[in-house]
Amino acid sequence: MGNFASKPVFSLGFRPFFLAGAGFAALAVAIWGLWLYGRWPGIEPVGGMLVWHRHEMPFGFAVAIIAGFLLTAVPNWTGRRGLNGWPLIGLVLVWLLARLAWLMPIPSSLVLIFQLPFLPLLAWVLGCDLLAAGKRENYPILLMISLLAGCQLMTLWGLQTHDDGLQRRGVLAALWLVAALMSVIGGRVIPFFIQRGLNRPPLPASSPLPTRVLLVSGLLAAVSVAVGLNDAPRPWLSLLFVLIGVLHLWRLWRWHDRAMWRVPLLWSLYVAYAWLVVAVVAMALWHAGLMLQQSLATHALAVGAIGGLILAMIARVSLGHTGRPLLPSKAMVAGFALVLLAGVSRVLLVPFSGVGLGLAALLWCSAFGLFLLGYTGVLLKPRA
Repeated sequence: MGNFASKPVFSLGFRPFFLAGAGFAALAVAIWGLWLYGRWPGIEPVGGMLVWHRHEMPFGFAVAIIAGFLLTAVPNWTGRRGLNGWPLIGLVLVWLLARLAWLMPIPSSLVLIFQLPFLPLLAWVLGCDLLAAGKRENYPILLMISLLAGCQLMTLWGLQTHDDGLQRRGVLAALWLVAALMSVIGGRVIPFFIQRGLNRPPLPASSPLPTRVLLVSGLLAAVSVAVGLNDAPRPWLSLLFVLIGVLHLWRLWRWHDRAMWRVPLLWSLYVAYAWLVVAVVAMALWHAGLMLQQSLATHALAVGAIGGLILAMIARVSLGHTGRPLLPSKAMVAGFALVLLAGVSRVLLVPFSGVGLGLAALLWCSAFGLFLLGYTGVLLKPRA
């Protein structure tokens, strides 16, 4: 048993969680797509398929990848040994049990109990290291994880009380929290990756004010969703999303380097981050009464921005942290293109054709399938 815990896959958090998260991304969207087209013969999850899909994409898929990334990044920031061996296996099992609980023939209250421990445990593990190392600049990440746990509780309470509005607000608030987390982490790593990848000198230090405004406005966007302000268009709220969009555009302009378009690990991150602009502009248009469906903004965020940034990030981090050259295979580069096309299909094609949903699901599953094909061996084997 000791040998099992010492296997390379349990040496650091990114290995099991990137594998589990990517595998779940492909499986969950395949099931959702088959169900949408009446081709799913399997078990109905507790609460029905829509409730399951809503909950599992942010709190199953996205949270697994966030856990893998932070369990790897925080030891780098603090100089402390990251979670590994049996404690890491235990955290993975808590995540896995939460996924399986939806399909068990048990009361919805028990399903709820299985879901709740993961995010508080993650916050506790990360918090112990950050507090011990006195890394105050990274405390906002603990706040984000805690707020995500609050959103999950809201969503599950909505399931328990059959309150569809509460469920929906919890899930959408979680998505905008993930967007805020992406702006914090993306703002730190994307310019660094571009600078390192192209051998450029570091960007001159800029004022921290835009980044702080972006964080606060991102949190305000999530709170506005959680309290129900996004249940109907409110023209004044479009100003908040315009502000977020302007700050994201300023970042993209500042980071841009023409040479990056020849480097797949860079343009994939950059284009995925640009989807954040699409999402906030779409929200601004919806609040201003100029767009009919809020779900197009939500899926620009969920598929294009979150899906695209996750795929680009796990491909880059997996190579870097296993000591391999930062050169993705041609298949993985195709995966980057496929997930971005899934976003285009879900946002631009769905309003005009029923084929759009199926195509978006197929492109998404193919993208994460290509990651699994190319990276399972990398993540299971020792550092090169």
